[in-house]
Amino acid sequence: MTAQPAQLTPQEMEQPNQTPGVLRGKGRRGNTERGTQLLFLRNAKVITGLLILGFFTVIAIIGPWVAPYDPDALGDDIVAPPSAQHWFGTASLGQDIFSQVLVGTRSVMFVGFLAGILATIIAIVVGVTAGYLGGAADEGLSLLSNVFLVLPALPLIIIIAGPLDGAPNLVVAVVIAVTAWAWGARVLRAQTLSHRRRDYVEAARANGESTPRIVLAEILPNLSAIIASSFVGTVTFAILTQVTLAFIGVTGLDQWSWGTVLFNAQSNQALLRGAWWWFVPAGLCIAAVGVALALVNFGIDEFVNPRLRSTGKYARALKKRGVRARVGFTPVDRHSEPQAKEAP
Repeated sequence: MTAQPAQLTPQEMEQPNQTPGVLRGKGRRGNTERGTQLLFLRNAKVITGLLILGFFTVIAIIGPWVAPYDPDALGDDIVAPPSAQHWFGTASLGQDIFSQVLVGTRSVMFVGFLAGILATIIAIVVGVTAGYLGGAADEGLSLLSNVFLVLPALPLIIIIAGPLDGAPNLVVAVVIAVTAWAWGARVLRAQTLSHRRRDYVEAARANGESTPRIVLAEILPNLSAIIASSFVGTVTFAILTQVTLAFIGVTGLDQWSWGTVLFNAQSNQALLRGAWWWFVPAGLCIAAVGVALALVNFGIDEFVNPRLRSTGKYARALKKRGVRARVGFTPVDRHSEPQAKEAP
């Protein structure tokens, strides 16, 4: 019979001055608790994603002010490659593509985050209310969520925003939010159903706490990670939808967006003309924001999932001990593995 390798539990890792076969923790309770509280912000994925999002947020704020040219201004250099005067080259009428990308960042980020905020608020109100109240309220709100789940979001947005003259960014954000809240509401309803009968909620009811206070002070804090993940997913959907609407011309060509840049490049056959600089920068910006949101979402998942959280928290300590941390598996210290002995 072969002996099984010793498994490292989080409790074993946190105890100081352990024998060589066990990882050493910080040795102080305060440091351990602080590390647990700040675990989300210590995650490398989250830090990278937030830095990228912060960069594009700053560009969205100052972009129209720092743009070297008017994005609509015509020039003599037609379909010129990147140069010192035009970092991203020029378009078919001599417009500076770098200025168009800078100015268009504001529309993308504004619509994405505003739609994410509005959709998340609706999802919280509908999902948590349905899950906590139950009964007829649950049936009615669940039916409403199911109706919006089966609605084709993009065609509906085109039908609503298409007749509008230019479809302002505020209108686009509201329309996206109205069509994007149902998934988050369903998830929050399911989580609320699992929380409403737990001991801490029952204790609050026994103490005479009001329903609004139980929901706001007891249940919502325990749903914060789920809400954050839903918000990130909605922002991703909203940004891609805004770019798609701009690409097909629904939002109007006078409102600069990354999708508008791609629309102009496609309309003027930039790919066939070899003008890669016309569409690559805008495409890379879309990809960068998508990667940043995905990294933040991965970090939230690691924070919510206890097994992923334990592996991420002790990743450095495991690496020092030569233990390879695998996501979803209990870390194993093979340095302390006893010698295999054959059964008599």
